Amino acid sequence: MKKSDFYFDLPEELIAQSPAEKRDHSRLLVIGKNSGNLEHRHFYDILDYLHEGDCLVLNNSKVLPARLYGIKKDTGANVEFLLLNNKGDDIWECIAGPGKRAKTGTEFIFGNNILHGTVTDVLENGNRLVKFTYDGVFLERLEEIGEMPLPHYITKKLEDKERYQTVYAKNDGSAAAPTAGLHYTPELLEKIIEKGVKIAYITLHVGIGTFRPVKAEDIEDHDMHYENYFISPEAAEVINTTKKNGGKIICTGTTCCRTLESASDENGFIKPCSNSTNIFIYPGYKFKCIDTLITNFHLPESTLIMLVSAFCGRENTLNAYKVAIENKYHFFSFGDSTIITDEI
Repeated sequence: MKKSDFYFDLPEELIAQSPAEKRDHSRLLVIGKNSGNLEHRHFYDILDYLHEGDCLVLNNSKVLPARLYGIKKDTGANVEFLLLNNKGDDIWECIAGPGKRAKTGTEFIFGNNILHGTVTDVLENGNRLVKFTYDGVFLERLEEIGEMPLPHYITKKLEDKERYQTVYAKNDGSAAAPTAGLHYTPELLEKIIEKGVKIAYITLHVGIGTFRPVKAEDIEDHDMHYENYFISPEAAEVINTTKKNGGKIICTGTTCCRTLESASDENGFIKPCSNSTNIFIYPGYKFKCIDTLITNFHLPESTLIMLVSAFCGRENTLNAYKVAIENKYHFFSFGDSTIITDEI
């Protein structure tokens, strides 16, 4: 298939620049997985599509405030750093810009001497390895001076950085939020549990590759980035018991979907594991584990809209997006939501 098969024209004013005033008051487009039928609801109506005996899967990865602004120690020049991977021993792989100011051996000061960093290597892909020194605990210093690494299409400053975290975020490590989960509130989660729905928390740390576009016209030539994930014995047991008892596995977000489809056997059962995945899901893929998908609206020609198209069909997906645009739904990270279900 071609990248252009997943193109649609999106008016710029529909790209959400800030989150909804109340998380669960975002709009919800219900999409019939097989029928293509559509219903217009709000996210708090998600309860109508979750039933006793089902399992709701949530990604509890926490976004690091991974954007840092450094001052070059010798010249005072400014350089922006985006932390990607912790390599151990206080060395992080980073994107630096402008890169010409971040050569090997260059020293930087961050946040009025709260952090110091030295570039120890320039990698083949242009990323930098930076060795940090600091007093106390690194993540605490990062919380003091770091900013949330919002996607490039969000140009408005985020006033409350907790709005770029899910209410159940727990495990530090993501370079971007698993945004399908931003719509949940503690109260809504409690109502879901009261309805008899089990919740399984898994972890996939979202990498910066989630922002990288598909460049190959033939989508099979696209190389996916790797992301680390973890599934606990408790989560695996909840998911497997649900499947054995005939309940539905309801994934919140493409991160949960990619994790479960990477970790499941041919019958859709999960083993506890800690691993990484670069699975690329596009039309023709046969899903093994998940039954229902909750996800936001995605970019044209992105791997994420290809995944959605694999789940409910390309024509159903593009028609749903066309209707969403006509009805002024908001798109991307802070935008509205969809649930793709076989119930309509």
